[in-house]
Amino acid sequence: MGTTTPPRTLAEALRARGDEALAGLLRARPDLLTPVPGDITQLATRAGTRASVVRALEHLDRFALQTAEALAVAPDPAPYETLLRLLTGDGQDDGAHHDDAGAAITAALPGALGTLREQALVWGEDERLHLVRTARELLAPSPQHPSPTGLGPTVAEATAGMSPGRLQEILTAAGLPATHDPVSAVAALTDLFTDRTRMAELLDSAPVEALSVLDRLVWGPPYGEITPNPTPPVRWLRDRGLLLPVSARTVVLPREAALHLRAGRAHRVPEPVPPAVEPVAERDPQAVDRAAAGQAFLALTTVEDLLKLWNGGGPAVLRSGGLSVRELKRVASALDTTEPVAAFWVELAYAAGLLAADGETDERYGATPAYDDWLELPAARRWTRLALAWLAATRTAGLVGGQDAKGRALSALGPELDRSAAPDVRRRVLALFAALPPGTAPDPATLLTRLRWERPLRGGSRGDIHPRPEGPGSSASGASADTADLRSRIALWTVNEAELLGITGRGALSSQARALLPRTSEDSARAAALLAPLLPEPLDHVLLQADLTAVAPGPLERPLADVLHVLADVESKGGATVYRFTPGSVRRALDAGQSASDLHAFLAAHSRTPVPQPLTYLVDDVARRHGHLRIGAASSYVRCDDESVLNEILADKRAAALRLRRLAPTVLASQTDPASLLEGLRDLGYAPAAESAEGDVLITRAGARRTPPRTAPVPVPDGPPVPDDTLLGAAVRAIRAGDTAATVVRKEPAAEAGAPSGTLPRTTPADTLATVQAAAMTGSTLWIGYVNAEGAASQRVIAPVRVEGGFVTAYDHTADEVRTYPLHRITGVAELAEE
Repeated sequence: MGTTTPPRTLAEALRARGDEALAGLLRARPDLLTPVPGDITQLATRAGTRASVVRALEHLDRFALQTAEALAVAPDPAPYETLLRLLTGDGQDDGAHHDDAGAAITAALPGALGTLREQALVWGEDERLHLVRTARELLAPSPQHPSPTGLGPTVAEATAGMSPGRLQEILTAAGLPATHDPVSAVAALTDLFTDRTRMAELLDSAPVEALSVLDRLVWGPPYGEITPNPTPPVRWLRDRGLLLPVSARTVVLPREAALHLRAGRAHRVPEPVPPAVEPVAERDPQAVDRAAAGQAFLALTTVEDLLKLWNGGGPAVLRSGGLSVRELKRVASALDTTEPVAAFWVELAYAAGLLAADGETDERYGATPAYDDWLELPAARRWTRLALAWLAATRTAGLVGGQDAKGRALSALGPELDRSAAPDVRRRVLALFAALPPGTAPDPATLLTRLRWERPLRGGSRGDIHPRPEGPGSSASGASADTADLRSRIALWTVNEAELLGITGRGALSSQARALLPRTSEDSARAAALLAPLLPEPLDHVLLQADLTAVAPGPLERPLADVLHVLADVESKGGATVYRFTPGSVRRALDAGQSASDLHAFLAAHSRTPVPQPLTYLVDDVARRHGHLRIGAASSYVRCDDESVLNEILADKRAAALRLRRLAPTVLASQTDPASLLEGLRDLGYAPAAESAEGDVLITRAGARRTPPRTAPVPVPDGPPVPDDTLLGAAVRAIRAGDTAATVVRKEPAAEAGAPSGTLPRTTPADTLATVQAAAMTGSTLWIGYVNAEGAASQRVIAPVRVEGGFVTAYDHTADEVRTYPLHRITGVAELAEE
């Protein structure tokens, strides 16, 4: 430890640490750093608070936690050998298997103990190991909170309050001599239960049924209920103290007796070695990269299709926030996928900042201006942006469709989907993927087992969420036998979502994803460089066919794709995309400002096959009729130079809902609004055009609706961020300086002799000035009391450099910097005692 005298408190143990060890503690437990502790004593106090200890325990792996649990049931302090025996047992029950397990535990225990020491959960030399008091209270057995070890209270704890006469009766039944007081009686009974020879002789005399009762209690829970008139085996155990009363109907197996029955082991199955992640398949790494690249390209097109779907105005935002179930079903239908997968794509676009609410009175979702910037990026860089947003997002799409604590459904884009553990689980899952050889797909069941070993206390299911049976694309649900806890569900969702996004291919991690995991800009560029050659090159042509369809044999260049998306409807997707030309789609292109000649030129320029005659006729026919009817606002009106067309509309019974009446031979008026009238006449088979108040045709361009600029949602942090080396160095220096100021030995002024130790020094202004000037000349260090402009009093250790104009300039050891202090704010000074 670096000191000859063993530390008596956690503060002394921390004070004896080097700067690197203190920095390691602050790095492992960043909550201790906010705000920076004033000294070591403050740091030790904060490290022992319940909230901080619970957080530290949650970040322990299973064996480190088992080590802490063993210390919680051991005497305080406990020597290293006692701790080792609690984990390995005394070696009298399992033979060769015990030897193998004991060797693994013996090898792993120093590392686990080092982790506990580093995080200030354990302190002291190996001969006197102390578990911090709060951790002992959390992990020690109690009737309200049984220990994971399954052990009960000690004999001393279980017999507290028992009458002396009853204690003597137990001693007599156990064959022990009577004692003079309860303390010695408890000690005698404890010695019996911890003596293997005498305890074995006692159990050899027990009825077989009594041993069966002990077998049911030995590994926990150690409590059992009895009747007012217990059976003879239970009475035999109770009379000899092997079962001690907790209440009138409850008995408990004492800890010392249970440890004898367990051969000294605190845990039934110690787990010193992390379980291996087993491979389920081994594939060609190049085939994995190609499969992942294909899925990455599909992810890009899916996100584009989603936002194109909402180009003209997305769905309304629910009053409670989020997307309605009906709108999610519409998205799933449009994307030709399931609702959980549709929720994943919606949440992914939102996390990447491509989708947001517009903030208007009638609030709706829509694409953000960042979406247009994203579209201008190369495909590989667009994918890395989506992948990085997914990795960092705390929003968890798999929760959509579940319920909160009040039984309300959780909706996509709703406010209740943030889970701070999600980024950590995703990165840990992918790190386990990356630990396998390239092309190896892991078994999801062993993956979950490994994650539970790494964070056993964080696997408990949350009471506020009722899990849905499956998440997005749940192909890995074969491991769902025990996946009720949140971290396990997030891990399974991660496996499924990684496949959807192209992080993995055929169940194995792709090369581009491996490059992306370190999270630096260089790694992002490298991932994009690895992905780019695997993505298909965009094409500048389509194949027009006589059945009014166009086949795109691959991805299209963006200008071509944008125009074709307006001119035709997507009929099917796959290796090739099939577009179908209809009167409605051609009319949509004409509404966007295209003329018939423009459309003919576009088709001829981008088709590798001759333009079919039926398509030419379709364009000309729709163009001839387009704009023949003009609709404006009266409420609305219809204007046409051909009276016979207006007569035909008035005579059509289907137009009755439009409530039309003739104002002039070439004008009809309607009580419906222009947009409804426009849509109604189109449903009747006409091709009307909207016009402005000046009589000009209104051109509607696709994709014009965007929300105001929006930033991507900020992930909800899982506690304080891990500090960088600069902050850690400054914090350690400040803590050391504050500790020096708090523990330095001072010369008390004569006037203050007999004043309470540690109070602020008080001197007259003349004495203060003279002492500071003398220290500036001799270069000595002073202890001062100082009151700042806000009236806060503090103690500081300074080395004066210059005194002039009513100010003293000095090096402040507490702040570790040079500062200037007004002399009138110094309440007093004291010289430091000589070493």
